[in-house]
Amino acid sequence: MKILILCTGNSCRSQMAESFLKSFDDRIEVVSAGTEPSGQVHPKAIKAMEEVGIDISKNYPKSVNGFLNKGFDYVITVCGGAKESCPMFTGKVEHRLHIGFDDPAEARGSEEEIMEEFRRIRDEIKQGFSKFYSEINKDTGSEQINAKDNGQNQVPPGVTNSKQL
Repeated sequence: MKILILCTGNSCRSQMAESFLKSFDDRIEVVSAGTEPSGQVHPKAIKAMEEVGIDISKNYPKSVNGFLNKGFDYVITVCGGAKESCPMFTGKVEHRLHIGFDDPAEARGSEEEIMEEFRRIRDEIKQGFSKFYSEINKDTGSEQINAKDNGQNQVPPGVTNSKQL
């Protein structure tokens, strides 16, 4: 199964989502990208993920342009700005989903308050993508994770499938 996680800057949410999915099942091909990639993964995103035992310090933001000619089973947007840009994705896509999260990079306050926002979003991303992962494996079983769903529309509850829009 091939999954692209799409965001605007590819510096926080999409990096966390990619890493959580990889931690659930290393057989899934997961990449993340941004419509306007940042210069680096946000240091607080790195720290937040490190706190749960996932190292994203070697990750780097990538442009969605590098994936336009590739096919994916799922393209999942994690922020509103990328959702509006997602229809520009010209690669083969079976399912387009949106699982939205606040942008922790927009947090204001003390260093601890900002870090708490990164933790909150990290935990929401883990929960949202754990639910997504469970749903896509519910009927197929873990042995079948790389198999196509033969056009069945396996969309987890609470997420938007753009094929239905």
